[in-house]
Amino acid sequence: MALSVAGSDPSGGAGIQADLKTFQAFGVYGAAVITALTVQNTRGVRAVHPVAPDVVIAQLDAVDDDLPIGAAKLGLVADPALAAALASRLARRALPNLVVDPVLVAGSGDALASAGTATALRALLPHAVLVTPNLAEAAALTGRPVEDVGGMKEAARVLVGHGARAALVKGGHLPDRPIDVLAVGTDVLELDAARIPSGPTHGTGCTLSAGIAAALAGGADLLAAVMRARRFVHRALAAAPRIGGGTRPLDHRVTSA
Repeated sequence: MALSVAGSDPSGGAGIQADLKTFQAFGVYGAAVITALTVQNTRGVRAVHPVAPDVVIAQLDAVDDDLPIGAAKLGLVADPALAAALASRLARRALPNLVVDPVLVAGSGDALASAGTATALRALLPHAVLVTPNLAEAAALTGRPVEDVGGMKEAARVLVGHGARAALVKGGHLPDRPIDVLAVGTDVLELDAARIPSGPTHGTGCTLSAGIAAALAGGADLLAAVMRARRFVHRALAAAPRIGGGTRPLDHRVTSA
């Protein structure tokens, strides 16, 4: 089974809702710990209401006490206090195959996390099998500009140096081809893909990290999990429904094979 520790998106395109849809598509039982209630739709984020850290940890303990977690993904951590509480909890009781998706900004461009959260998230990296930032998130985590493939490679190395076993810096916001960079130890790979002309979308990063976690829970190794999740996102983007008046959600009903 796979666990999502993330925020709730009432419009269903991102966060917990996208993660559980992805787990289902991968044939993996999914559980969820809510870190924040967002007030949003496809047009934008109206408010973010973080869940108290002790309540988040209590939810996590309840699931971990009872269910056989094969992998987990950590999404929205809305403030430094929750980042610190999670780091403390993981230091005394780890989660297997933890994928950290450092969600800082929504697909609409609206901020989801408070000031100082990016710095606080670094304490979680030593507990992660993989961290999956986009360009802006990689820049926030490393404190340096990340604007091209060269910058992505350097950021990935820095994130591994901060303790993550591996780093996947996502290049969906590059001006040309959406190249991702994967660093595992001292090895750095460029993962190329064709751009899908679906227009602005949201939930892509959530879906990718959830897909990686689901594949890891199913027994895949890290590279195979990353590649399978990327293929799933590619198909889900190509099928993105025209629903709502803003950024389009992905279609999680596509096959994950």
